[in-house]
Amino acid sequence: MQDQNVHVIDHPLVQHKLSLMRNKEASTNSFRRLLNELSTLMAYEVTRDVPMQEVEIETPLETTRTKVIDGKKLVFVSILRAGGGILDGMLNVVPGARVGHIGLYRDPKTLMAVEYYFKMPQHMADRDVIVVDPMLATGNSAIAAVERLKELGPRSIKFVCLLTCPEGVAAMQKAHPDVPIYTAAIDRELNEHGYILPGLGDAGDRIFGTK
Repeated sequence: MQDQNVHVIDHPLVQHKLSLMRNKEASTNSFRRLLNELSTLMAYEVTRDVPMQEVEIETPLETTRTKVIDGKKLVFVSILRAGGGILDGMLNVVPGARVGHIGLYRDPKTLMAVEYYFKMPQHMADRDVIVVDPMLATGNSAIAAVERLKELGPRSIKFVCLLTCPEGVAAMQKAHPDVPIYTAAIDRELNEHGYILPGLGDAGDRIFGTK
């Protein structure tokens, strides 16, 4: 199942917080807080290979050259609405990053993604993009989002989710084999309604308390 383009972030803290989020008794407040914490932890792994540049600074003792990332070159793209839950945690780590939004909803009959909003920073050809959405289930929303982003020709694209399943990974890799997937877990399967099993339910509903 796993290959070099699928990265399961199995750090104990990530797995611990994910387990707490799966619990159906977790309140909206605790689910939201855990998602923020977990996303912050995942950000360290996802940004491990971002480009760096040398700058000259003054320490209290002398002048030296040291490395920094250019946060302005990084774009977090949130797939609405649930992607915002991961976005906040990522911005804790890279507050200078730019943010784009893609509005997609899943047609309940076809399970296909329908776009209703698309807003990105300028000069995307100079930027590295990290797409965030809690669930990679059927893969339809993620595939559609990455297709739209590729039209802008960014320097690179990664996809980050809390959970996925074999069907979602296969669909994403078939459509976009060049896009690495970062996730906290690959669950067993999809059910007939397109939900991940055992999963954690509808991430958007649990983040916003709408069910």
